[in-house]
Amino acid sequence: MQDDRTAMKFAHRFRIALAVLLSMPVVLAGPLTQASESRNRTELEAAIASDHRTPAYAARDEFRHPLETLLFFGIRPEMTIVEIWPGGGWYTEILAPFVKGRGKYYAADRNRDTQDERIRKSIERYEAKLAERPDKYAEVIVTELSRTKGEIAPAGSADLVLSFRNVHNWMKFGFERHIFESMYKALKPGGVLGIVEHRADPDEFPDPQALSGYVQEAQVIGIAEAAGFKFDAKSEINANPKDTRNHPEGVWTLPPALRLKDKDRDKYLAIGESDRMTLRFVKPKS
Repeated sequence: MQDDRTAMKFAHRFRIALAVLLSMPVVLAGPLTQASESRNRTELEAAIASDHRTPAYAARDEFRHPLETLLFFGIRPEMTIVEIWPGGGWYTEILAPFVKGRGKYYAADRNRDTQDERIRKSIERYEAKLAERPDKYAEVIVTELSRTKGEIAPAGSADLVLSFRNVHNWMKFGFERHIFESMYKALKPGGVLGIVEHRADPDEFPDPQALSGYVQEAQVIGIAEAAGFKFDAKSEINANPKDTRNHPEGVWTLPPALRLKDKDRDKYLAIGESDRMTLRFVKPKS
């Protein structure tokens, strides 16, 4: 009889414990272990070193620091990642193969319905690039993002949204708030927004249109926080102390644009690419 009561108490406690366990949230992607962190880095290094990359793009790694930048943003191959306005596909060449078969990569390009011929041709070149290498890019999902369109990925589906040197373009035409709200909507609670942008002198009066291509860190943080993001961390990975930011054609005076062509070319090549902020934001969980 005593044994029966003991067994009944054990069964009752087991049912309670099981109910508590089943009510707990399932954590699908916890912190990286040392081994998985090392593997993550090795796979990212391999994607960056791959010979499928455009040589002219790979030559810019010394200024764009893709390995350090993406690791700072917390990238992992099983993530759903959205890149905003991928341009010629500089980061596509790294991101798409890195997540292929495990995660998802959305390329939120500009509006296909635009009347701007330059933008239309840019989109066509990008999509032709994807078609040329189905072994690398067959899983890329192209979406649209403009002042009127904002469905960059299903709402609440993205682990990581990335934007590289785009904020000044949105500010120029006054729709930066819409873009940040679209990025916020796409992210899961706890998801990360990674921003790299040309950094303006904090002591100068802020230009609300960023016509020089340079934006103040405080401006970016303010726009992001107004959309609901929490500022999480910053890095000097992409800093360039040689950049005075005071150039006749703004940021486009420097490489890779070199808008002045041969005039003072050596001077601007010696400076290198622009000084850039690298900011990490988080969408709050509640």
